[in-house]
Amino acid sequence: MQAIAIILTLCSVAILCYMLSKKLDIKIILFALGLILLYCGVFMGNKIKVLQPVSNPLLKPIQVMIDQFTTTLAGPGFVILLLAGYSAYMGFIGANDVTVSGLTSSMKKIKSVYVLVPIVFLMGNILSLVVPSASNLAIILLATLYPVLRTTGMSRLTSAAVIATSATIIPTPLGSDNVAIAAALHMSTTQYVFSYHAIVSIPTLLLMAVIQYLWQKHEDKLNQHDLTYEEELQKYGLKEANSEKNVIEGSKGLRLIYGILPLLPIIILIIDFLMGISKGKNTTMSVQAVTIISWIVAIIIELFHKRDAKQVLKDTNVFIKGMGGAMGIVVLLVAAQTFVQGLNAIGIMRMIQTTMMHVKGAGILLPLIMVIFTVIIVLLSGSGVALTFALIPLLVPLAKSAGIAPQQLSVPIQLAGNLLRSVSPVAAVVLIVAGSTHLEPGQIIRRTSVPMIGGLIIMLILSFCLL
Repeated sequence: MQAIAIILTLCSVAILCYMLSKKLDIKIILFALGLILLYCGVFMGNKIKVLQPVSNPLLKPIQVMIDQFTTTLAGPGFVILLLAGYSAYMGFIGANDVTVSGLTSSMKKIKSVYVLVPIVFLMGNILSLVVPSASNLAIILLATLYPVLRTTGMSRLTSAAVIATSATIIPTPLGSDNVAIAAALHMSTTQYVFSYHAIVSIPTLLLMAVIQYLWQKHEDKLNQHDLTYEEELQKYGLKEANSEKNVIEGSKGLRLIYGILPLLPIIILIIDFLMGISKGKNTTMSVQAVTIISWIVAIIIELFHKRDAKQVLKDTNVFIKGMGGAMGIVVLLVAAQTFVQGLNAIGIMRMIQTTMMHVKGAGILLPLIMVIFTVIIVLLSGSGVALTFALIPLLVPLAKSAGIAPQQLSVPIQLAGNLLRSVSPVAAVVLIVAGSTHLEPGQIIRRTSVPMIGGLIIMLILSFCLL
């Protein structure tokens, strides 16, 4: 039976890795593999746990999938939907544009090209709080910030590299991966992010900013034949980004209020977290409550600003539509959990746990193995998000078997996936930046590889020392 379980696991993982490398949508694949493994478990005579009893054993795999939908939609799935709705509403009312514009406009005042490199890198990561998609953020920065950087004299390759690495490992309670991981670890998202994620990711980001400065400066010295911005505009017929953007019209005070709105949930969570620490309490507001409160505040501000209740209430439908747009993430999480339940059904998880209990140094070996596995898949697929969600249900049982805390496994896996994305030749963000700047993906990767690999090494060291 053990040999059969190992063969089934290897085949299913191989199929999954192949689909990821081909950049195919793996939700149905995860569901299919999970159901096949669950039925294999039934025929092997293993016990299949379900929340709702069923009379026919052949219906148990289907019930397992239904159970995963029920528990996910009532837990982390609901948080993800709310955050997506709020993000969509912020974009619709123009608040995101104000935030991005406010942060990027300050870049024009800095004249030193290489001083800009770490500043832009860190600013881009802060902006990923507002625009969580790496590719979408790159598109925005290419339209708004790239002309500014080139005008100051920054090289095309350095500008492209900094933008391509703008969304990495910023600690945010609003990230869907953080929400899902915190739920799996049975803690609040705020606790996970600020108590574990942030103590590794923040120093890593700061050190990566230094590496960015040194590496981009070094590479520019080797590449002395770059086009000036005027030559680039002339050669490729580019047009500088203009003001045809959805902006909030009104006083500076009004723009400041709208600029704060996209960050309001984070601000409330941080204040609540700090107040909890000062009072010696571990309880914090839920992300659900904070998101709803922030949405209500945004609606009230819209009512005062536009003085058109009918239109403002009509615009709130964007929040609902935004929630629907995130359903794919929730389904991916359910699909991953179904796949893991299939692995449980054939007994492979029990075998791994037993093996890890007898391996010396498993506490160090397991995170390293999982990070290496993550790096390989991310480089092949260009995305660490799908893999992270697929591994979330494994975190607690694997960590328990190795005798380590789950966060000692979740943080390295999560950060490795996000860091190595901009080193993959098939990553959307790399292809978008390369296409927009008329550079080859290989040229972009050369500029992003050292800072990101350096960040990976720093992150691993900090994870072993601090978690």
